[in-house]
Amino acid sequence: MKRAMLSLCLACLALPAWAQPVSTADRRETIDEIARLLEARYVDPDKGRRLAAEFRRAKGQWQDVADGPMLAKALTGWLRQASGDGHFAVDYSADPIPADGGEDAFLEAEIARYYGAQVNHGVQKIERLDGNIMLIDLRVFPPPALGGDVIAAMMTVAAQGDALIIDLRKNGGGMETVDMIVGQLVPGGSPLSGSFDRPSGKTTAHVSPAPPEGRRFGDTKPVYILTSNRTFSAAEALAYDLQALKRATIVGEVTGGGANPFEYRRVHPHFALSLPEKRSVNPITGTNWQDVGVKPDVAVPADQALETALSLAWEALGKTSRGDQGK
Repeated sequence: MKRAMLSLCLACLALPAWAQPVSTADRRETIDEIARLLEARYVDPDKGRRLAAEFRRAKGQWQDVADGPMLAKALTGWLRQASGDGHFAVDYSADPIPADGGEDAFLEAEIARYYGAQVNHGVQKIERLDGNIMLIDLRVFPPPALGGDVIAAMMTVAAQGDALIIDLRKNGGGMETVDMIVGQLVPGGSPLSGSFDRPSGKTTAHVSPAPPEGRRFGDTKPVYILTSNRTFSAAEALAYDLQALKRATIVGEVTGGGANPFEYRRVHPHFALSLPEKRSVNPITGTNWQDVGVKPDVAVPADQALETALSLAWEALGKTSRGDQGK
């Protein structure tokens, strides 16, 4: 999901009837608060100060943008292009964001929007292929409280397979249900990427959870993860950590390169900033995938990744040709 978006030339546009107007004071308040937070909380302090200064100097290009969603889109584009950090975003809310607890209220609305039942909590498909190879097409990782039972059911079905392919080519990230998948595939207590939090200066280690009760895919059967340049954030964490543990073979393209987790910050009664305040740190590699992406073990165009992974799985299972698939 890493995106480099050009700044939008929006001057002198007539606002349509459905526009959600913002005033000069609204723009100034939003821009000033974003700049302040860049300096105070962005994960890279030096880069944050540089971005804040450049952001303030650039404010004249938005002086004629008088529509809330259009301003949010323009500011998002500038931040992502200037920083190279795809976790940056500015969102507009037609309903006022409360000053007290506003971030939590905004997060709750965003969770329902991105991870709800209308997207089956991210599970696009689970399919048993010939050769008893299980295929999961997963588009987001929902929070456990919202979709954990769906992810658990998905992995229970996957446990019957002799090999597993996890398709993350269209997965832009998400939340803690990544751990539920990892717990099905590696021993409990395996080292995973932790995080450094810039505002507190605290580094937090992270390990895989204890294996779940009941059916489990286990930590020995072949696992393949499909990636593309759209694979981002938590999806990259799953691929990166399993690759570092030598538990999965990554097949496809270099991923988007987003390893800086973000927090929602209210910057105005109608605007919220997704601000990367943390840095993922893998204890095995000593680094992460920010800017460089997860490099596949088997590099192929994304549209060839599934066929390639199937061939690798058949070979690993001793099914060296399509004619052996059903054995």
